[in-house]
Amino acid sequence: MDFSFDDIQTMLADSVGKFIDNEYDFETRQANAGSDRGYDPAVWRTFAELGWTGIPFSEADGGIGGGPVELMIVMRAFGRGLVVEPYLANVVLAGGVLRRVASAEQKDDWLAPMIAGELQATLAFTEPQARYDIADIATRAELRGGNYVLDGSKAVVPNGANAELIVVPARTSGARNEREGITLFAVPASSEGLGYKAYATVDGQRAAELSLDGVALAPSAILGEPGDGFATLDAVIDDATLAVSAEAVGIMRALQDKTVEYSKNRMQFGVPIGSFQALQHRMVDMLTACEQSHSLLLWASMLAADGAADAKRAISSIKYQVGTAGRRVGEEAVQLHGGMGVSWELDIAHYFKRLTAIGQMFGNADWHLDRLAE
Repeated sequence: MDFSFDDIQTMLADSVGKFIDNEYDFETRQANAGSDRGYDPAVWRTFAELGWTGIPFSEADGGIGGGPVELMIVMRAFGRGLVVEPYLANVVLAGGVLRRVASAEQKDDWLAPMIAGELQATLAFTEPQARYDIADIATRAELRGGNYVLDGSKAVVPNGANAELIVVPARTSGARNEREGITLFAVPASSEGLGYKAYATVDGQRAAELSLDGVALAPSAILGEPGDGFATLDAVIDDATLAVSAEAVGIMRALQDKTVEYSKNRMQFGVPIGSFQALQHRMVDMLTACEQSHSLLLWASMLAADGAADAKRAISSIKYQVGTAGRRVGEEAVQLHGGMGVSWELDIAHYFKRLTAIGQMFGNADWHLDRLAE
């Protein structure tokens, strides 16, 4: 397989890489994460101006016609920079639904302003009882007097407090765990009966718990066909799983590079600790894990781009890899930095926190191993 990038992909990688190197240092990241919104709107506008918010969308929708490989390039760089701006929630999750099933009018109303950086959105796909089963949906939508009325709750909604549009899967028919009967709704954040509780997550991101208490929506709020939302939801979560895996690979590489650099400068017994053979072996193991993960990521991204039949298997493979090897790399980086490896002031601790959170998103390593076995 040819893993080399074409000219446009190379330009994209250079563009994102230079932004991370020149405009998004650790202090900037910390300031953005600690702000009221949890991100910097000016940085988000820059993403839109550079075309990054339009990467996976067709030119007819106002995007640049990219795919899984281009998303992988961006997310890997965002992992290296520990970017907190809500790219995953907007572009991959909410945008993934809109580009697949939204009507032309719905795209004009919601997708176009999102690509332009003028609208914040998210996908509320997780429920408190569901764990990793995206078909386990207890939120119901009943047709009453010409409107659909939604009742239920959603958990750990990324960008939930900032989102002006929330894509909500709700059950219009069927039992709680059935794949049939799931309908996707576009819910404005200003809807009466929609409540939320916002909070910061351990990895510097923002999320919210949502409650839907008699939220009334016109039939025009339905995205796609009623009752057929599972296939779309499943495809979007696969995209998101691949995206956060790419982010994790970027984090792993940053941890390995920073640990090697630290070992060259940290002196003990009059010599750099990097001269100790036992520590060299551990850093080689870190490098091996990074290289294996990178190779799996490229393979999974190419299969996803080709729409291959075994793309799901490849996505589970890379998610399992970053969930297991990523933890080892993070633990080694922290230990080789000594006690300050867990301190708030050092970026190593924040990389490891984000890597740990990614390990639990969209199915942990054990869950994806079970999916591979199936």
